[in-house]
Amino acid sequence: MTEIEAGQVQVGELGAYLARPVGAEAGPGMLLLPMITGIGEQLRAWADELAGRGITALVWDPFKGRSTDNSTQDERVALLLGLDDDTALAEQVALLDHLRGELGCTKVGSIGWCLGGRFVLLLAARDHRLANVVGFHPTVPSELRPNQTHDAIADSTGITAPVMIVYPGADAAVPVADFEALQTALQSRDVGATITHFYPGADHGFTDRSRQDKAVNADAFQVSWPQALAFIDATTA
Repeated sequence: MTEIEAGQVQVGELGAYLARPVGAEAGPGMLLLPMITGIGEQLRAWADELAGRGITALVWDPFKGRSTDNSTQDERVALLLGLDDDTALAEQVALLDHLRGELGCTKVGSIGWCLGGRFVLLLAARDHRLANVVGFHPTVPSELRPNQTHDAIADSTGITAPVMIVYPGADAAVPVADFEALQTALQSRDVGATITHFYPGADHGFTDRSRQDKAVNADAFQVSWPQALAFIDATTA
């Protein structure tokens, strides 16, 4: 593993977490879009793991400093329900600009989990600079919440990058029919590979360590995560 440097950074008015190989001046990058945990310990560990593989990782902060480190699930759910799609997307574009500009990344992809899995689809449909899209159990039910203005399933047809979607068969947040609609939309594209994973019995958010005491969730993560890393390597090399 490559030696890394990591910590909280400021990108304009945005707080973020940055992990990168020591001395990195150019190379691949990934924008990470968290789940309901915010930039908690697990998201930082994933960013550090990517940096150890030679990839500069920058993590968007959806909750402005609130995470599993310092807030309750109920507090973060309330913040989630107040997120505005266009504001969030503008923040993510600013971080993508930073990766490609000041940080000197030559190819940049994006990976998201749950709510971040939805945003990674919305972002990639609008910004064709992305080299890949990885969505773990993306929260993309066909019925939008009141604070949501964009349909990730419909918009996904505009993505030009290769996409990997990882779906748990027992996802209580996203019906199987909605996953199938997303898969159909992605496969209707004229460009961009579509790779989908389906894990029967696994739960929404199975990548969260707190849910991996359940064997089916732990098994799904052990199979899917190495494949996601290989996909990231192949598309950002």
